[in-house]
Amino acid sequence: MNTLQKLTLLDTRLFFQVNLIGQLPSVKRLSLGLSRCGDGPLYLIIALLLWQFDLTRGNQFIQHALLAFAIELPLYLLLKNAIQRERPKGPLHHGWAPGIRPSDRFSFPSGHTAAAFMFAWLLAAYYPEYTAYYLLMAAGIGLSRVLLGVHYPTDILAGVSLGSAVALVVLNSGVSTL
Repeated sequence: MNTLQKLTLLDTRLFFQVNLIGQLPSVKRLSLGLSRCGDGPLYLIIALLLWQFDLTRGNQFIQHALLAFAIELPLYLLLKNAIQRERPKGPLHHGWAPGIRPSDRFSFPSGHTAAAFMFAWLLAAYYPEYTAYYLLMAAGIGLSRVLLGVHYPTDILAGVSLGSAVALVVLNSGVSTL
């Protein structure tokens, strides 16, 4: 067994151990809520509120967020469609099914996690006093995707990496206004 096969086996085992916890009704409800936070509209609402009510930083924040999403989304789609890693499939004879219906067939990287970490790091750059909360929320969104059965742990790690890298690039690009 080569290294990639060992990593895939470990990833699959870890997925099923974590996903087993996600079958608990209270955990499933929390996971559904966290996952929905990563669907997209919440980012727009937050950005618009900051733009409207923080005259000092809100305009620049929304411009950085738009640029970051304009970079992250195509990269995410390119990677997802190039790698084409199938989403987790449970043992059918045990009646396993994911907690939600995924939007497509492929899982790597996690787009919810990429967007969550990208947005968290952007918020942290502008409002650093709450950084721990932003990152905790982003981590919760990523974990919820495993708990709901639609991503492997390495999908989440790839999403963390992608989102964090895009935020870092945008924040260090020297672009202050569009």
